[in-house]
Formats: sequence, structure tokens, C-alpha cells
Amino acid sequence: MLLDEFKTFIARGNVLDLAVGVIIGGAFGKIVTSLTEDILMPVIGKVTGGIDFSSMFVRLGAVPATYKGSLDDYAALKKAGVPMLGYGSFITAAINFVIMAFVIFLIVKGANTLIRKEEPKAAESATPPAPTEVDLLAEIRDALKARPLA
Repeated sequence: MLLDEFKTFIARGNVLDLAVGVIIGGAFGKIVTSLTEDILMPVIGKVTGGIDFSSMFVRLGAVPATYKGSLDDYAALKKAGVPMLGYGSFITAAINFVIMAFVIFLIVKGANTLIRKEEPKAAESATPPAPTEVDLLAEIRDALKARPLA
């Protein structure tokens, strides 16, 4: 019984559409991340005088005595377990979000425009609604009033 309900649930079109959407969304997220990190952030860094957002952080704790790398290498310090506040990564993630939200907005806006263009066609092809009982009774009344009295 539970297995039958599960089969029915999975066979619905909405679930399959959702699964495809999640897979495509994950791939699209990687594209947006690459766009942000590999194209936009370097340009923003260049415009702002060489600021590298990926290395913007504040150390919140001590560096282990065994650490031998640079104190300015965010990735290496993070790997060494140093507690840090990586606000540069947050700025990059926020830009990713804004780009992703804008693209989704454009997709939804385009879909809504297409749906609105298709609705008038459907309305034109629809048959006019049948008259109601009140309309029919009003027509009969008017026809009886128009007849001459005999």
C-alpha cells in the first residue's frame, strides 16, 4: 500500500519536473559561480584598485604553531583550522545570489509573457457561454410583450 502511494507520487509530472529543475538549477548555479568568481570579481577588483575579495578576512583566533604558510592566504589558513570571518567570500556569495535571482526573475517574466499571449487565443476559440435561465425567461417575457393581443 505504501509502495503504491510512492509509485503514484513519483509518477506525477510535478515531481519529475521538480527533479529536472533541481538538476538544471545545480548546473546553472555552478555556471553563475564561475561567472562571479572568474569574470566579475576580477573586474570588480581591477576597478576598485586591485582588491581581491577572496582574500578578505579577519582572523578570529590564533594560528597553530605548526602552520608554515602565509598569514594572508585565506584558503591555507582555513585548511589549517584557524577561525576566521571570511567576509570576502560572503560578498562573492551575495553577488552570486543577486545574479541568480535576476536570471530567475527574467525567466519567470518571460514565461508569464508567453502565457499572457496564449490566453487570448484560448478565449477566442472558446464557445460563448450558454444563456442562463434568467436570460431565457427574459427573452420569453420580451417576446410575449411584443405580441399583439388577440
